[in-house]
Parts: sequence; structure tokens; C-alpha cells
Amino acid sequence: MSSYIALTALLVHDYDEAIDFYTRALGFDLAEDTARPDGSRWVVVRPPGATESALLLARAKDEAQLSRVGDQAGGRVGHFLYTDDFARDHARMTAEGVRFLEEPRHESYGSVAVFQDLYGNLWDLLEPAAR
Repeated sequence: MSSYIALTALLVHDYDEAIDFYTRALGFDLAEDTARPDGSRWVVVRPPGATESALLLARAKDEAQLSRVGDQAGGRVGHFLYTDDFARDHARMTAEGVRFLEEPRHESYGSVAVFQDLYGNLWDLLEPAAR
């Protein structure tokens, strides 16, 4: 039996604004949006072509969760979006209004730039170097 991380919960203020950002600005696919009996929704988005990993967009339910929206990793990069074409995705995301916090860098491990999602969580857009 093999194991993998299927979903990572990401706290959001609003399902629809989060779906819009992740599908429009980042180009993710909406994999599921199902109403639940308690009034919440099960909302899953994933990068195009991803088969095993996805984000569960979880609306914050209380003050403790609300205080963590946008700062789930304590101010460091907590999410890593890999791409097979850094220049293409950087240009598309920039055109969609994604806020990059630095100019693209070319490191030994690949091309990378830090960006913020709509709530302020920090992400790396990263095209790994060829091995």
C-alpha cells in the first residue's frame, strides 16, 4: 500500500471569493463543491493535471480560525506551486493580478518567485531545475 497527502486545508473567509481566486488567478480546477448539512461546503481545488494533491478550501468558523486566515504558516512560505513553465505561469498570474513579492530568481534548484494568495498566505511559484 502506498500513502500520500491528498488534501491540505486552507482557511478562507468566503468560499466563492476563494474559488474565484484559485480558479481564475492561479488556474486551478474546481474538483468539488458540495453543500454539507451544517451549511458549510466541501470545496476542493487543484492545479491542472494534479491527481493526488489538492486544497480543501475551508471557511473559517470561529475567531481562532479567522485569526489564522492568511497567515497559516506564520509569515513564511507555506505553499509551493510547481510548474513546468515558470515564465508562462508567472506572466499569466501577473496578468490576473497575483501579487508577486519579488522578481523571479534563478537558483540552483530552479526558477522561483514568492507570491501572495488573496488572503496573504505566501507561496513559491517554482519550476524545478532539470535533473
